[in-house]
Amino acid sequence: MKTYDAIIIGAGQSGGPLAGKLAEEGLRTALIEKKFVGGTCINVGCTPTKTMIASGRIAHLAANSKDWGIITSEMKVDMPAIKKRKDDIVTSFREGSEKKLLQTEGLDLIYGEATFTGFKTVTVKLNNGVSEELTADKIFIDTGAETFIPGIDGIHDVGFLTSSTILDLEIVPEHLLVIGASYIALEFGQLYRRLGSNVTILEQGPQFLKREDEDIAEALKKILEEDGITIHLNGIVKKLRKTSGEGVEAILEVNGVEQNITCSHVLLAVGRTPQTEALNLAKTGVATGKHGAIEVNDKLETNVAGIYAMGDVKGGPAFTHISYNDYVIVYQNLFQQANLTIKNRLVPYCVFTDPQLARVGITEKEASDKGMAFIVAKLSMSSVARAIETNETRGFIKAIVDKTTKKILGVAVLGVEGGEIMSVLQMAMMGGVTYDQLKYAVFAHPTYSESLNNLFMQIKD
Repeated sequence: MKTYDAIIIGAGQSGGPLAGKLAEEGLRTALIEKKFVGGTCINVGCTPTKTMIASGRIAHLAANSKDWGIITSEMKVDMPAIKKRKDDIVTSFREGSEKKLLQTEGLDLIYGEATFTGFKTVTVKLNNGVSEELTADKIFIDTGAETFIPGIDGIHDVGFLTSSTILDLEIVPEHLLVIGASYIALEFGQLYRRLGSNVTILEQGPQFLKREDEDIAEALKKILEEDGITIHLNGIVKKLRKTSGEGVEAILEVNGVEQNITCSHVLLAVGRTPQTEALNLAKTGVATGKHGAIEVNDKLETNVAGIYAMGDVKGGPAFTHISYNDYVIVYQNLFQQANLTIKNRLVPYCVFTDPQLARVGITEKEASDKGMAFIVAKLSMSSVARAIETNETRGFIKAIVDKTTKKILGVAVLGVEGGEIMSVLQMAMMGGVTYDQLKYAVFAHPTYSESLNNLFMQIKD
């Protein structure tokens, strides 16, 4: 058995950076990764999807270039070239991260699958088939999450796609059925619609994007439908089966009415579940909760002293930046005598539809449910000079502000470069900047951020 000071299971956006820092602090560290360094983000999440979405945007602009006064010849989509560009960028990012880890003194990067076989004892089945046993007083779990596979009749007979496997397609699906209307579903749906697919998105519930305010959700739904995507609410898949050709017949129930559609590909996007089953956590006494998520306190400690969980495996907001912040909290608390917690931290996010949907802080509904005294400021992107000049006027900006303190409580931006606009307002929230300060601030003209002047002009003093 090999003894380390620290073992990290999973080289994602928490595990990788933490491994390097622990080794730099003088701890003999083992980093165990079953497949690729970089986790979901680099390999099958942010990096590849946003790379492909960039190609989808170019296709959209080329197909609609006449709106900008540019006439182009016939547009063609080269799917193998799109995939190669994506693969090259992913490989570059992954290899850069791996190289840095391999060059870190005191850090062993071990490729294999880890399982607990005793208290703070981990057995790793190496990728060459050999197993080795490791132990350490400090253990950090960053194994992420995986696609949830619902129990739909016939699902395993039709060769369904997940958010990972769809990235390997070298053809544009003729008709893509997306089961689920998650953020992942919307990004892929719009991407493949722009590349030429017919796209149908199925939401099981009665409300589109139920975590968003209704005005935001309805506006994005309308935009996607304008782009030619069919969206069904109150829709479930009763059965999937292969057709006589290469297609898939889906028997649906929409608003209680049965209907059949034939598609070429099926994408599952109904959620993700923490990857804890293979860990055999009972052997070391770590408690899990809903869907197998590891239970942690506000400092990311499990119920077992010296064992921590970070990133998607603990449940909660499944975003790369949250996973990275988990690493920051754990490292600074351990080695810089900080007292950081995950409690009440701002959780910004951006959905990379086009236009983007970005949000931070509370929604209008949440503020209302809490009985808060607040004001809502809204500004259509059609009133933003920069958006008019670039012909990107779909969507709007919305801010929730405290009526008494004038501080910003929450922001939603559905608009071009929405993530960048939201980030400016996030900085204001972090610094306690009030809305009236932004109302009269001097921003460069013409920029999207300049729209904040007019946004807060909507609030009459």
